[in-house]
Amino acid sequence: MCGIAGIIKKDLSEVNITEIKLMTDRISHRGPDGEGHYINKNIALGHRRLAILDLSEAGHQPMINDDIILVFNGEIYNYIEIREELLSLGYSFNSNTDSEVIIKAYIEWGESSVNRFNGMWAFAIYDKIRNKIFASRDRFGIKPFYYSESNTNIYFGSEIKQLLPFIKEPKLNRQILYDFLYLGYHHHTNNTFFEEIKSLAAGHNLIFDLSNNTYEIEKFYSLSKSKDRYKTLEGATKAYKVCFDSSVNFRLRSDVKIGTCLSGGLDSSYVAKIASEKTNKNKKFTAITAKSTDITNDESHYAKIVSDRYNLNWKVTEPDKTDFISSLDEVIYFQEEPFGSPSIIMQYFVMKKAKEEGCIVMLDGQGGDETLLGYERYFIPYLKTIKNPFKRIAEFCKLSKNSKLTLSQLLKYYFYFSFPTIKKIRLLKKHHYILDENKAYFNNELSSKFAKSLKDLFKLQKTELTQIQLQKLLKFEDRNSMAHSIEARVPFIDHNLVECALSIPSNFKIKDGWSKYILRMCYGEDAPEDIVWRKNKFGFEAPTKKWMEDKEIYVKEILDSELLDSVIDKKKNIMELDIETIWKLFSIAKWAKAFNVRY
Repeated sequence: MCGIAGIIKKDLSEVNITEIKLMTDRISHRGPDGEGHYINKNIALGHRRLAILDLSEAGHQPMINDDIILVFNGEIYNYIEIREELLSLGYSFNSNTDSEVIIKAYIEWGESSVNRFNGMWAFAIYDKIRNKIFASRDRFGIKPFYYSESNTNIYFGSEIKQLLPFIKEPKLNRQILYDFLYLGYHHHTNNTFFEEIKSLAAGHNLIFDLSNNTYEIEKFYSLSKSKDRYKTLEGATKAYKVCFDSSVNFRLRSDVKIGTCLSGGLDSSYVAKIASEKTNKNKKFTAITAKSTDITNDESHYAKIVSDRYNLNWKVTEPDKTDFISSLDEVIYFQEEPFGSPSIIMQYFVMKKAKEEGCIVMLDGQGGDETLLGYERYFIPYLKTIKNPFKRIAEFCKLSKNSKLTLSQLLKYYFYFSFPTIKKIRLLKKHHYILDENKAYFNNELSSKFAKSLKDLFKLQKTELTQIQLQKLLKFEDRNSMAHSIEARVPFIDHNLVECALSIPSNFKIKDGWSKYILRMCYGEDAPEDIVWRKNKFGFEAPTKKWMEDKEIYVKEILDSELLDSVIDKKKNIMELDIETIWKLFSIAKWAKAFNVRY
C-alpha cells in the first residue's frame, strides 16, 4: 500500500523536481518507508512506499524496467501465480514484489493484463516506446485515483490534497453538495466535491496519448447478471465458503503483521474466524474493536464473544467525547470531503489502535451487506421476486420476526421505498432549510434511478456496489487506514467472491426472514449462536448523541460558514434540525474552511 503522483506537461515544458516532490510530501502518511521520483522532461512520476511485500530496496518505486516505468498503490494478491506463469514464458525477476509482476504482465499482455489481476490497485505506467501513460483502477475502486486537467497540465495522485496546490482557487461542485444534503449520496459519479477534480471510476483504465495530448477512459470490468448457478442451499454454501477461504488466503499474503477489525457483527466476525484459523496457531491473531460509550449502540460484548470463541488477541479502543473533538480537524483533513456520520471517526480510532499494536495490514468486513443482501432495503425488491401473493405475505411476516424491523416498520419501509414520490416529498420537507433558489438541485434523475433499482434485486445490488453505497465506504476505509500508514484489505470484495455471491439465488441469501442466510450457514456448528443469529447490527457506530450533545458548538460553525451562506437559509432555526443534518452541515463548514473552498 502506497501513494502515487504524476504530472504531464502538455505544453512540453520541463517538470521541476519541487512540483512532484510537493505532491509526494503531501501523502507521506501513505508511505513512510520510502520515497522516489522519476522525471523525463515533461513527464514526472512520484511514489511513497509502505512496504508490505519484499521489504528490501528491490521494491523501491518508481520501478523501472528498460522503457517501462511504474508507480503503484495497492496489492496484486495473485502475484505469485502470475509470476509463475511469466517465468514459464521466459521472464526473469529481480524482486519478490507484485510491482514487478505488474510490469512484466504489462509487457506480455499489454492493457488487458489488468483482467488477470486479483487485488486492489491504482497505478500508472509510463510506456516510453508507445509514448503513452497507462493508468488503471481496480474493479471495485478499493484504491483511489484522482486527476485534474488544465490547458497546459494534467496532475494525478492518490489523494485530492496532492492536486490542490495546482488549483488557484478550489471551487465547490454544487451538484455533488446537494446530492449529499438531499439524498446522502456521494462518490456516486466521477465528480468530487471539488469542481476541478475528478476520480477515475472503478474498473476503468485511463490511457493518455503523449503524442497528441489526448486521453481516453475505458471500462475493463462490469458486473453482469448471471443465472442462478446453485440448485441447493448446501451446494451454494459450499461454493461460497470455498471462494471466501480463497479470498482470505490471498489477503493473508504479507511480510508484515496482519490483524482484523472486529465489530461483533456477522461479517467482521466471520473474517476473524477464518483468518484466525489460517494463521500461526502459536501466536494469537489480533482483532481490534471500537467500543461505544453509549450502551444503546455498543456491540463490544458481541466482539468479546467472538474473541473468546476463536482465541483472539483482542484489543479495544473506546474514544470519548474529548477524543472525538480533538480528532475532528485531523479526520476532516485526511477524508478530504464532507462525510455523513461521526461513525467514520470510530473507524479512524480502530486504525490508530492497529498502528499501536504493530498491525500494518488490517482485514475488514466491507462488502458483505451489499453482496449478500444484508440491508433492510433489499427486502423490498426481494419480496417482489415472490410471485405467489400468499408466499409473499408469509415471507413478509417472517422478515418482521427475524429482522430488526417490526411489522409496522417493515410496512413503512415498503411504502417509503416503493413510491419514490413519497420519498421526494419527505426529503424536500426535511430539508426545508435549503434556500429556495437551490431547490432546483434536487437530483430527480439520481433519485429516480435508485427508485427504479429498488424494483430489481440485481440492479439494486449493482447500484450499491458500483455507485451509492460501497464506493463511499471504501473511500472512508482507505483514508482512515492510510492516515495511520495501515493497509486495509476487504475479503468480501474479491471479484471472484462477489461474482459467486451474485450467482446464488436470492432465497438462499434471504431465507425464513433471515438476511445473509448463506453466510450464517458458512459458520458451522461450532459458531456462537449469539453472533450467527443476531438481528441487529451497528458496525462501529459512534455515540453521536453523547459526542454532539453541545449542539450550539456545531451550529455556531454552521452559522459562521461563508460557503453555507449561499446554501442554506440561516434565518431558519438550525438548532431545531436533527443531529444527522446538523452533522452534515457542520462537516461541510469544516471541510470548506480546511481546504479554502469557494462557492
